[in-house]
Amino acid sequence: MKVLFQSRVTLFSSPGGDTTQILKTAEYLRKLAVEVDVTTELEPDVSQYDLVHVFNLRNPQEIYLQIKNAKSQGKPVALSTIWGEYVEYDRYARGGIYGVLSNILGNYTIEYCKVAARALLNREYHKGTVKLLTTGYHRLQLKACSMVDVFLPNSESEMRRVEHDMNLVGADYVSVPNAVDVNVFNYDSVAIPEKYLAFDGCLLSAARIEGRKCQLQLVRAMEGLPYKLVIVGKPGPNALKYYQQCLSEAPDNVHFIDYLPHDELPALYKVAKAHALVSWMETPGLSSLEAAAMKCNLLITEKGDTRDYFGEYARYCDPSSVQSIRQGVVDVMQQEFDQRMRDRTILNYTWDKTAEATLQGYKKAIAKSKVHG
Repeated sequence: MKVLFQSRVTLFSSPGGDTTQILKTAEYLRKLAVEVDVTTELEPDVSQYDLVHVFNLRNPQEIYLQIKNAKSQGKPVALSTIWGEYVEYDRYARGGIYGVLSNILGNYTIEYCKVAARALLNREYHKGTVKLLTTGYHRLQLKACSMVDVFLPNSESEMRRVEHDMNLVGADYVSVPNAVDVNVFNYDSVAIPEKYLAFDGCLLSAARIEGRKCQLQLVRAMEGLPYKLVIVGKPGPNALKYYQQCLSEAPDNVHFIDYLPHDELPALYKVAKAHALVSWMETPGLSSLEAAAMKCNLLITEKGDTRDYFGEYARYCDPSSVQSIRQGVVDVMQQEFDQRMRDRTILNYTWDKTAEATLQGYKKAIAKSKVHG
């Protein structure tokens, strides 16, 4: 089987969790004898492929053209939805003009405005942008979803959200878990460089720095606590002001480390006591899975699909409340690690499992495509 992966044009210039998901899924599918190519092109020749796999429903300006292109060439399509709205963040925490507009306009109108702003300010402008601006954000999502043969959500709860938001009834899907590379994030084999010993017993937070990840609330929650917080990540392209605010408000027990290559993170996880990802939405957050595999207690948002993955073993908090985050920090820094969370993670959430479920979805999409001719 030969498959083409397609995603947003900024997949590599502005990497995120979807970048990791795409590259790791491709790597482990190849171990199952699936040939995989990855492209951010909008309308490539897909004649040599058995199936096209697109990613990220948040970017209909790209996936609509990619799906339409695949269908025009007679190819079945699988969609990894990666779908979650940040409407609460936009309305209650974003601030600025977007914050004001979010309390006046509908969520999809706000997403439309974001695409327009990125086109103007970041020059993220292409044929798909024109299609979105003339069609509408949500209408383009609906058009894209109407052509998909099989959906590949990260959890059952995500699929319920997709069904509701995209008006789907009886859609074919396979739940594909997000995952951790247990070969890289292997607690017993990871060595700790001397430069990280200073962070022994810290609270770690590894994520791109931006408002929806709530690092500022986490920084504020650390004021006066006897623990060390280490934040690892670069600011998003539109989050430089937010990053500077995090830096300016950070007390002495908060430290920032620039973005690290993925294979250097295990050592930091190993010295950490706990990991915090207190975002406005997670599905469920790759860094939380990595931290769990490395025996870190988890402080994580209650919003999104986190409970599907971590159940009773994580400590949940409300991202809108500094006090809730603060109490969560105290709890995870004081409690002992529960080995059952690591066992659950390395048993259920590995890239091998992801690849197997993805391949199951491909077979379903190809079979469906043959039936409908």
